[in-house]
Amino acid sequence: MLGLAWRRTASRSSRSKPARLLSAALSGADGPLLSSEANISSFRRIALPPPSSHRSPPLLHPQPAYNLSQPVFMSMASGGEGPPTNLPHKHTNRLAKERSPYLLQHAHNPVDWYPWGQDAFDKAKSEDKPIFLSVGYSTCHWCHVMERESFEDEEIGKILSDNFVCIKLDREERPDVDKVYMTFIQATSGGGGWPMSVWLTPDLTPFVGGTYFPPRDHRGRPGFKTVLTRITEQWQNNRPSLESSGQRILEALKRGTTIAANPGESPPLAPDVANRCFQQLAHSYEEEYGGFKNAPKFPTPVNLMFLMSYWSVNRTTSEGVEALQMALHTLRMMALGGIHDHVAQGFHRYSTDSSWHVPHFEKMLYDQAQLAVAYITASQSGGFYSAEDADSVPASGGSEKREGAFCVWTASEVRELLSDVVEGTTGTATLSDIFMHHYGVKDQGNVAPEQDPHGELQGQNVLIVRYSLELTAAHFGISVEKTDELLASARAKMAEVRKSRPRPHLDTKMLASWNGLMLSAYARVGAALGDKALVGRAVEAGNFLKEHLWDAERQTILRSCYRGDQMEVQQISPPIPGFLDDYAFIICGLLDLYEATLQAEWVQWAEELQLRQDELFWDGQGGGYFCSNPSDGTVLLQLKEDQDGAEPSANSVSASNLLRLSQYTGRQEWLQKSQQLLTAFSDRLTTVPIALPEMVRALMAQHFTLKQIVICGQRDAPDTTSLLATVNSLFLPYKVLMLTDGNAENFLCQRVPVLSSMSQLGGVATAYVCQDFTCSLPVTDPQELRRLLLDGTLEMQPE
Repeated sequence: MLGLAWRRTASRSSRSKPARLLSAALSGADGPLLSSEANISSFRRIALPPPSSHRSPPLLHPQPAYNLSQPVFMSMASGGEGPPTNLPHKHTNRLAKERSPYLLQHAHNPVDWYPWGQDAFDKAKSEDKPIFLSVGYSTCHWCHVMERESFEDEEIGKILSDNFVCIKLDREERPDVDKVYMTFIQATSGGGGWPMSVWLTPDLTPFVGGTYFPPRDHRGRPGFKTVLTRITEQWQNNRPSLESSGQRILEALKRGTTIAANPGESPPLAPDVANRCFQQLAHSYEEEYGGFKNAPKFPTPVNLMFLMSYWSVNRTTSEGVEALQMALHTLRMMALGGIHDHVAQGFHRYSTDSSWHVPHFEKMLYDQAQLAVAYITASQSGGFYSAEDADSVPASGGSEKREGAFCVWTASEVRELLSDVVEGTTGTATLSDIFMHHYGVKDQGNVAPEQDPHGELQGQNVLIVRYSLELTAAHFGISVEKTDELLASARAKMAEVRKSRPRPHLDTKMLASWNGLMLSAYARVGAALGDKALVGRAVEAGNFLKEHLWDAERQTILRSCYRGDQMEVQQISPPIPGFLDDYAFIICGLLDLYEATLQAEWVQWAEELQLRQDELFWDGQGGGYFCSNPSDGTVLLQLKEDQDGAEPSANSVSASNLLRLSQYTGRQEWLQKSQQLLTAFSDRLTTVPIALPEMVRALMAQHFTLKQIVICGQRDAPDTTSLLATVNSLFLPYKVLMLTDGNAENFLCQRVPVLSSMSQLGGVATAYVCQDFTCSLPVTDPQELRRLLLDGTLEMQPE
């Protein structure tokens, strides 16, 4: 359902033909998806208690073998299971009854695995054993390495099963549990990543942890077998020290992770915070290729959206112009680079180099959603144009999966496929000559050895645009139009060939939060382009969420659902209740869907979900929302996410949701809640706003006051759609869009009575631009409305 193929025309600053860039295509995404890539938030330093007088061996706080601060992260590939086999399994454990693709990958380990739940906790208490908790996700390369090396090893499996209660957890199903123990790992080791390996007491208190461990001792580094043996000995001989140390660290983490507003405090001044956020981003900006900091380089859509929002209120300043250029240049260079899948569209997870050339080949649903919005926003800003696994089996055969095998090409493959001679070219070039020149394809491959530490890409080419259309056309003596057509036909042929290659592993669970992000993308891009098909898909996505991920009886969002063997949607029993990000991202998507369809039912459901979110997650004492329900006693830390990373923080999104909903529903308490939330994060916003660019956008929205754009008219009438098209063609980050059709009984008129006083002029669709519902003189001409929205000066009508 959520396969994408979006196109956007070139801007006035580019002579290229219709850009394929906004084709945030999800290869093989036939339904709401997907899986996740490892992404660690920076961790605030927390003062941990001094060690007890009982000294433990250094092993009890091992440095993670691999974490994101070490160079090996550049080579982290998302793996997958090998080719299907019909051979009978020697071992089957209780994970075979689960629906998570990650847990199912471990269903035949010689380990007595339990899923996270009461059965495992009861066993640990009744047998008085420590818990070994292993956390990962289905497309995590090092998770699969550790499985092959350790969890499939009979000897290690027996040590685990005999001495520990072993729990396997999918971090995407239970992000609340993952956050707690990753916080512990980061605080005690200074790094983190997946797989996460942590040992707990029977009451779930962590006492030692790390990430990936090799199976056997190597070069003085203890292997997993040694780690297990020593922890078992310490549990038997030094248990009180382990328990007290773990408890002290946990108490320190509770104190150190507290985020709360001080009595009488207000949110920080938005202009100061926004300026500081811009300066911090400018300091980390990489001018040649765009993006922030050096390799590995991530797209970070939250940064790009902040920069374009900052420009929107600072258009006449040098800082505003610089902010827009930083965002546009980054988007351009990503579009030209290998991180962009030039054949099947969409963007890979991150680039292993600073030039966006050689990616980690995994594709994530949340990246496609946010980047689609970023590119369409760039188009509206007038600038230019607008989880799939990384490992797959090589087309040449063999059982071992390799990084990028599905996506890369040898020169001989390109020549064989694109052998047609192109008439009229200089020197009678073939289609392959033109394609290889334009996309940097070389006989020896175009991947440098330092970008390929495992030698998986030798002789292979990652497509990257090396020349503009104009330069490629001039090189071969043909027109730009013909060059564009030839390259498009070449890509189409290559896309067909790729369909015959072994596909990467696809994580088929469907997460509410990521589908909420995708709902926003469909709605916003569809509205901006006036594309009814995309808006229709947004409606389908909204209906899917309501049918499969909303428990109306219990008034609860469900975290996930699953694709069955017959392509049906399945649910586990009991289902996993949704977390804060599930509510926040869906609510945002529903508000975007209302603005795309102007059907009030979506605002009504958003209001319903916001009320439930407040009930489940709001911190009535300190302000802001907890990531998970505080009533869950198995989650030992009540955390508030304080970083916008690969996905925006749910508190950042909620700050904007509350503000928008206060306009749509007339609930002033939500305006106050938004202010309380921003106040709770004042310290973070003031000192390191670069950590929360999405929340800075919400702070700016409060400061600049949302414009209400009210269209009076019949929803599908041509004069109404002309006014709506004008609004949707512009990037207006601080606005809400409403439609009133003269029916005083409709939802919005009931909630915002002033709407009933607005009417059409002379029976023609009419627009009002208001602040705090003090409105401009009404306009009926789309160009006049455009001028009014861009000028920002309202000639108010007399009351």
